[in-house]
Amino acid sequence: MLKVNEYFDGKVKSIGFEDEMGSITSGVMEAGEYTFSTSSEELMTVITGKLIIKRPEDTDRLAFSAGESFHVPAGVSFEVNVEEPTAYICRYS
Repeated sequence: MLKVNEYFDGKVKSIGFEDEMGSITSGVMEAGEYTFSTSSEELMTVITGKLIIKRPEDTDRLAFSAGESFHVPAGVSFEVNVEEPTAYICRYS
């Protein structure tokens, strides 16, 4: 079954589902600055566009473009800056 999620007044939207490896979402973000919290470890892959992130362990912001991935540990908040509409896939473990 698909689960539709909407955050930040509709500026971030995703569709989630389960597969043999666990939970996964595919979504889009409009330009803006967002703070997300994690309850499980996440592996995010940028499909198109760019995400500029800052996790608690990062001293500087890091940019990830189409085809690049990054991990976010469970139980933290991280900042995301989006300069242009960006699509992503997020795998939860």
